[in-house]
Amino acid sequence: MTKRQIRDFSVVICVYTEDRWEDILAAVASVRHQSHPPLETLLVVDHNPALLERLRREYEECAADGEVRVLANAGPRGLSAGRNTGIAAARGAFVAFLDDDAVAERDWLRHFHAGYADPRVMAVGGRTEPAWALGRRPAWFPEEFDWVVGCTYRGLPPGRVRVRNVLGGNASFRRTAFDAAGGFATGIGRDGDKRPLGCEETELCIRLSRALPDAVLLIDDRAIIHHRVPPARERFGYFRTRTYAEGLSKALVARSVGAGKGLESERRYTTRVLPAGVVRGLRDAVLGRAGGAGRAGAIVTGVAVAAAGYALGSWRARRGDMVFEVGPIPSGEEPGTGAGSGTEVGNGAGDTAASGNAAEARAGSVNGSGTGTGTDEEAA
Repeated sequence: MTKRQIRDFSVVICVYTEDRWEDILAAVASVRHQSHPPLETLLVVDHNPALLERLRREYEECAADGEVRVLANAGPRGLSAGRNTGIAAARGAFVAFLDDDAVAERDWLRHFHAGYADPRVMAVGGRTEPAWALGRRPAWFPEEFDWVVGCTYRGLPPGRVRVRNVLGGNASFRRTAFDAAGGFATGIGRDGDKRPLGCEETELCIRLSRALPDAVLLIDDRAIIHHRVPPARERFGYFRTRTYAEGLSKALVARSVGAGKGLESERRYTTRVLPAGVVRGLRDAVLGRAGGAGRAGAIVTGVAVAAAGYALGSWRARRGDMVFEVGPIPSGEEPGTGAGSGTEVGNGAGDTAASGNAAEARAGSVNGSGTGTGTDEEAA
C-alpha cells in the first residue's frame, strides 16, 4: 500500500478559545503522529478572529502542503456548524472528529480504518478516557456518568460493537454518509462555554440510519482518546448543570422522533446500568470504601435532575421555544481558504429525525461472532 493510498482520513478539530492553546497543539500533534497517517488535519475556529490568525501563523508551514489547514466556522456559532464547515472542506474518504482538549493514541485512526473494511459501515467511533485534572477520579464521581465529562461510561461491552450512534468527540464517518444524510443539526449542540447541551451526534446518526437503512455504525474500544477534564468539571455543581442540560436536549430530540425512538437506549441505561451503580455504591459504603455513598447519591441526583430538565424541555418543545435545524453539507469549493472565508453551511429544514444521547447495540458484537450484545453510548 502506498503512502498516498493510506492517507484517506480528514481529521476535524473544532476550536473556540485561546484558553485551550496548549490543548489544541497537543491534539494536533497526536493526529500528526498517527500510525495510520491522515491526509489532513482541519482546525475550524468558531468565530474567534484572534485565535484564527494565531493558529494560521502557528501552522503556516504545514498549510503549504495541506497537512494542517486552519478554517473559519462558516456557519452560526457553535460546534455543529464548525463540524459542518470541516466536513465541507474535507478531501478524505473518511472524516474523523477529535475534541480540542483531547489527545488520540497512536493507533486511533488505524482502528477506525479497519472498521471500514465492510462497505456497509458508515461510522466508527472509539473509547474516550477521562484525564482528570487532579490525576485521579473524584471519589464521589460515578463511572456510570462519565458522559457528563465527554467520556465513555461504565456499562459498555468490550470490543467492536454495533451501535445506534457514535460519540462526536471521538468518531469518524464515511464522507458519503454526509452526502446521504446532511450535516450536524445546529441549535442543539455545544456553543462555547454556554449551557452544555448535546445530542447532535445522535440526531445525525439516527438520520443517517433512516437515509441508509443498511448502514452499520460501530464503536471500537481500541480507538482510544484521552479527554482532559478541567477542575471546574470535577465539581458537583457542573455535574448537576450537565445532567440538567442533558434532560433538555433529550426532550428536544424526543419531540422530533417520539419518545419511543428518542429514549430507547435511555430506558436500558436507567433500568439496568444505573440501579447496578447505586447498589455498588451502597455496598462500598457498607464496606467502608471511600466515596461509595457519594457515588450512589450522585447517580440518584443525576437521574432526578435530568428528569427535571426533560420535563421542562418537553414543555418548551411543545410551545416551540426549543428548535433546531438540519442543513445539507455544501459541495464544491472548499471553505476557509482565505482569512475568515468559507462556504456557508445551510440551515434548511431537512430531516429533523433525532434521538437521545445514548447509543444502543442492534445486532450485537460485530466481530464475526454474531452474538447479541446490548450497549449504550452517551454522546456528551
